[in-house]
Amino acid sequence: MKRQSRLLIAFLVACTWFPVHEAGAALFEDDEARRHILDMRAKMKEVEEEKADKASLLEVANQNEALREEIARLRGQIEVLTNQVDTLESRQKDFYLDLDTRLKKLEPQQMVVNGKEVTVEADEGQSFSRAEELFTSGSYKDAIAAYADFLKRFPKSHLIAKAQYQMGNAYYLQKDYKNALKNQSAVVRRYPKNPVTPDAMLNMASCQIGLSDLASARKTLSELIRKYPGTEAAKKAKERLAQLG
Repeated sequence: MKRQSRLLIAFLVACTWFPVHEAGAALFEDDEARRHILDMRAKMKEVEEEKADKASLLEVANQNEALREEIARLRGQIEVLTNQVDTLESRQKDFYLDLDTRLKKLEPQQMVVNGKEVTVEADEGQSFSRAEELFTSGSYKDAIAAYADFLKRFPKSHLIAKAQYQMGNAYYLQKDYKNALKNQSAVVRRYPKNPVTPDAMLNMASCQIGLSDLASARKTLSELIRKYPGTEAAKKAKERLAQLG
């Protein structure tokens, strides 16, 4: 009888232990799965953050490149405006048109052009002066027409290179970079020894930057430094090359 009681108790204990053991094992497996899921989520988050960082760096790089180009364009416009001011000052040194020339259209005048005294017909001087006045007043479209008329009427004038150069500047200030480049290139090609030619090359680079042709701009600036060393334009070209990188 006692033996049967012991067997019964042992059987009941065994029945109680097996469910508890199985429940513990299941709980252990759930914890492992939960930790695995958390690890996977952490890794996915790290990957997403790394992708976001790379995207941010790329965006910043693109923004920096756009800013660099915009700064180069603005510097080019500033240089053209500075040249405009210099032109006003040089006009007083290069030539002086007496008010009486309006009444003496057929009388030749002595003018100082590029440091040399030359004979300029009064009508020729008036034509150039009129184009300069339009340019200075900001009437760039009318100035272009006036410079074009001067180039057509006085192809052998001592002021021809400057007229072509200023015509290019007028186009540039209207953001017509293609025609501006065409006129500045004409100055460089036709009048390589003229004092305005180094500045024309510098403005060529500004036009090429405006057209987003940075490779050509770098080439033009390098050529300017090589051909016209020691000029103020060459100094500016070195600074521009450093900015373009």
